[in-house]
Amino acid sequence: MAITKRHLLGLVGATALSAFMFGGIAHAFEPNKPVTFIIMAGKGGGADKMARLMQAIIEKENLSPRPLVPINKSGGSGAEALVAAKGTNDPDHTIMVTLNSFFTTPLRQPGLDVDIMTFAPVGRMAEDTFLLWVHKDSGITTFDEYLKVAKEQGKKWVMGGTGKNSEDNIITDYLNGNYGLSMKYIPYKGGGAVAKQVAGKQLNSSVNNPSEALGFYESGDMVPLVAFTDERLPMFPDVPTLKEKGGDFSYFMQRAVVGAPGMSAEANVYYTGLFDKVYKSADWQNYKTKKSLMGDFMAGDELKAYWVTQRDRHRKILKESGAIK
Repeated sequence: MAITKRHLLGLVGATALSAFMFGGIAHAFEPNKPVTFIIMAGKGGGADKMARLMQAIIEKENLSPRPLVPINKSGGSGAEALVAAKGTNDPDHTIMVTLNSFFTTPLRQPGLDVDIMTFAPVGRMAEDTFLLWVHKDSGITTFDEYLKVAKEQGKKWVMGGTGKNSEDNIITDYLNGNYGLSMKYIPYKGGGAVAKQVAGKQLNSSVNNPSEALGFYESGDMVPLVAFTDERLPMFPDVPTLKEKGGDFSYFMQRAVVGAPGMSAEANVYYTGLFDKVYKSADWQNYKTKKSLMGDFMAGDELKAYWVTQRDRHRKILKESGAIK
């Protein structure tokens, strides 16, 4: 049978796609200019540190023909970042590091008109963990002692966290609602700032991620009392989980990369492949271990299904706390 020009083009296209998917020889998309890498949190926090490490790994291993340019947009508990990503004029060159505010902020601020399901599912890099922290000079060494003192102090006891109605706020609300506490919650732009305030004795406590408080823990300034995980963290083997203390609650935060709404399928495939390489790198795996990060790489439809589950869970949490109706 004669091969027409149309058939030939089809064969060439199929060959190129196969090479891209299986051999990495040809690429349907590669960035041709610097990639905007939005971080929906302030400098010094877990999301910021993660994004800048991923950027460094990509540069170190020469994984991208164009650099990733991190930009912190922490305003409105991530609203600034979501709006910036949604409004970009070049979705194929715009990606974003997300937290759980990816779920909560659109629920709390429907006026943003942000639908998370329109974002491209690039890759979940990990799930971060939370611990309850106090300063060593507080004299508190156990969760039971913490509950006693915090209850006595009432609204004078101040808990700091990243953003309003964010992950840290959700955990604070849980503690207040389930242990008869009335702690005051003060939001900051990033977890790094929160940890510094606890270390500087300007805050009574926090629920920082390990990566945010690790330096102050190693210096002996901050003391972890309880972990909001299902099992004890290897880095903190002597710290009990809340479940061990009788609380039926654990909480994790996604550390994921998403593409801007309108990103092409080809670009989505490219960035998923890029961050899969980052995930498999020795530097990233070492970081996961050192910072008590959990979870495997997740992308595509599996990641979008994860978003649906998490969005539904956070809608229930926010309704129970009175944050939304």
